[in-house]
Amino acid sequence: MEASHTAQRAVAVAGATGLVGRSLVARLCAEPSVAVVHALVRRDPGLAHPKLRVHTVDFASLPALPALDEVYLALGTTIKIAGSQERFRAIDFDANLAVARAAQAAGARRAGLVSALGAQARSSVFYSRVKGELEEALAALGFDALVIAQPSMLRGDRGALGQPERTGERWAARVDRLLGPLIPRKLRAIDAADVAAALAREVPRAQGRVVLTSAAMQGAQR
Repeated sequence: MEASHTAQRAVAVAGATGLVGRSLVARLCAEPSVAVVHALVRRDPGLAHPKLRVHTVDFASLPALPALDEVYLALGTTIKIAGSQERFRAIDFDANLAVARAAQAAGARRAGLVSALGAQARSSVFYSRVKGELEEALAALGFDALVIAQPSMLRGDRGALGQPERTGERWAARVDRLLGPLIPRKLRAIDAADVAAALAREVPRAQGRVVLTSAAMQGAQR
């Protein structure tokens, strides 16, 4: 059943300084049914809105969170940026799972996750395996709704957010421009804002575990 538009939802976004997280914060703040957006970040995102509450936290030692209805998990990095597989896992798996548990303890019954194309707990590829293991760990928590976005490479201006450019995303954007319609929809690069829009739309109304592919999310912000 879709959530009532008159409900005053309290939501949290982990990773509000990233491409998808920043778009999520903006979209949720603009949603009439959302009363407050708690942004959980490692550094000040430089955002301001009457509904927004910014919490600078240590994801390895989270404080108790305010009362919540929903949580959106958009923490992520790459092995290259993190510096090692262990540090990558500490962010992409440990930190996201810690936020989910803390949000559930604060009352959240619905969760949205930014995962990745190819996520599979039994994958031989470390990156995909960690993403898949996180999906399984979140499913085991028993949220009423768990919406998993599995985008292909993201499009967006990381430089404007003070983030390093990701080589894979740069090449994916070039290939997308050159080949366009020849690329299967699920493999095409996707705007981070489309991923945010799809999660913001589906989390309040979903039931059980729902997986959103890149093909399903293309153009969701329109």
